[in-house]
Amino acid sequence: MKGPVLICGVASESPLAMAIEAAERLGVAFHVIDQRRLAGQDIEVGVKGGKLIARWWNGTQAVDLTRCGGAYTRAVPAGLLRDPPTDPRGLLHRHYFVDALNAWLEAAPLRVANRIAAGISNASKPWQAQLIRRAGFATPESLLTNDPEAVRAFRKKHGRVIFKSASGVRSIVTRLAGTQDAQLERVRALPTLFQAFVPGVNYRVHVVGERVVCTRVDSDATDYRYAGREGMAARMQPDRLPPELARRCVGLAAGMGLELAGIDLKRRPDGEYVCFEVNPSPAYSCFDRESAEAVAEALVIHLSGGARRGSHRKRHPLESVPA
Repeated sequence: MKGPVLICGVASESPLAMAIEAAERLGVAFHVIDQRRLAGQDIEVGVKGGKLIARWWNGTQAVDLTRCGGAYTRAVPAGLLRDPPTDPRGLLHRHYFVDALNAWLEAAPLRVANRIAAGISNASKPWQAQLIRRAGFATPESLLTNDPEAVRAFRKKHGRVIFKSASGVRSIVTRLAGTQDAQLERVRALPTLFQAFVPGVNYRVHVVGERVVCTRVDSDATDYRYAGREGMAARMQPDRLPPELARRCVGLAAGMGLELAGIDLKRRPDGEYVCFEVNPSPAYSCFDRESAEAVAEALVIHLSGGARRGSHRKRHPLESVPA
């Protein structure tokens, strides 16, 4: 299955940029389809002789995409890009191009990180929580409701409670304070996910195939991604998971059909690990540089079908390879 890696999305976005840099370091052949540079390019996908075909015209030459060994995609709907074409034809072209590419990637017989269908569980955190529990992880006690009284009863039971979006739309995890009582009526218009606060240490685990790269995050912030908003800091450092837990993370990602996954864990004071969610399109570049480079290189190697001759990649010192 070895072949060039296809990288799709906004090439300047840091996760894609790091994957491109990794491919260059490792001497792995790759193609880049940059959503912001589709003018003068075209794509043809379909079925011919019972086989899927996909040809990309990059403005200078035709590329047979079926020869790729794998694909890393963070392609987003054309209308969500910050700089959509101002002319209707250009906007339609971008829509059709990305839709055709995504349709082919859903069915193409190659490794894709990740297919849209594989990441669909992230659109419903309650559904995803059921998949997480089936994989053997504990999850926070949760309440999805639009009933303010149910929220008050839940807070009375657990004391410290947080709330966030129940969908895949990014939201800031926020502690529910008594001063917000007057605003609880707003949940009648939008069902919201409430969870019992879990004390402990945060871990972001990136799974690439069967490789596991773990980052420990020390922070007193409710949501360490936005620690600065609370006047706090988040210190990140490479770490290693217990082997059995690493195997469980690999199994969780594989069970969801994900070649790449960002798994959010927290180790409670009693030593038990709680899993919050699984991100099918993790922005791994925002974690410590050593871990991020390990993820990018593992991803390129995984999607190309194996390490290339002359590769000078050194395994991340804390990278786990479950037996």
